[in-house]
Amino acid sequence: LVEIMVVVTIIGLLAAIAIPALQRVQQRAQNSRFVSDLRTYAQAFETYAMEHGTWPPNGLSGMIPAPLVGDIANKWTDRNTVGGQWNWDTNRLGIQGGIATTGVTATAAQMAEIDAMIDDGDVTQGSFRLFGTRYILVLEE
Repeated sequence: LVEIMVVVTIIGLLAAIAIPALQRVQQRAQNSRFVSDLRTYAQAFETYAMEHGTWPPNGLSGMIPAPLVGDIANKWTDRNTVGGQWNWDTNRLGIQGGIATTGVTATAAQMAEIDAMIDDGDVTQGSFRLFGTRYILVLEE
């Protein structure tokens, strides 16, 4: 019986070490995927702006702006890896063009980690910012 208790205790300790490490790895993967998607979308919007001399019109959360249908993967309409919904903002919140995510379920600390991958780690300034409840990659102010 004592041997079983020792084994159970060891397994419990190993799990206590492994689970947080696994969660950190999972969060880093989510962050990397989010940043990768953000960069892909930024490139599509910037290409559109260069070709047309203007940003596309505002879109609704989760809906690809009409001029970019076919240029952006359908995953724009899915929840992103931080639990939010993609949204295109133009002439809103003092910016000319930006890719937003609304309804984020990730923690503020996780979003600051994402900001550090893009910018300076401070969501109150720089190119990746928090505006109310939405995080926006500002493409043009």
